[in-house]
Amino acid sequence: MRIGLLIRWLILTIAIIITAYLIDGIRITGFFSALFAAAILGLLNAFFRPVLLILTLPINILSLGLFTFIINAMLLMMVSGLIPGFNVYGFWSAVFGRYLSAWSAGCSHHLSINAGRWITSTCVEWTMTGGSKAPLPSTAYFSY
Repeated sequence: MRIGLLIRWLILTIAIIITAYLIDGIRITGFFSALFAAAILGLLNAFFRPVLLILTLPINILSLGLFTFIINAMLLMMVSGLIPGFNVYGFWSAVFGRYLSAWSAGCSHHLSINAGRWITSTCVEWTMTGGSKAPLPSTAYFSY
């Protein structure tokens, strides 16, 4: 449980670093500011985001869910105000940055889970066959 939390934290940190590299309006001064930004963003997403989504539910329904992008951008800008080495310049940088960081974190998390399943199944199959051959990866582990 705790290892999974640390892995998700590191994945979000790497996603923030990738986002800062790709979007001009987002700057980080170092790895630790990205690490702390990921921690604060995770806490805000866990505790504050559900309350905001419930409070803005009528607007979110009227906008067909597009208001969620604004909520996510506001959360990223809040993190920018709390962490000194993490800066977000502009609303649209926050919108695209939050979308890109969520997308890259989701992709890397998905790949890490599937790679773990492939490694586990490969080791099990290898030990069951007596180590005579290494099985090839199956595409079932990489798609849902």
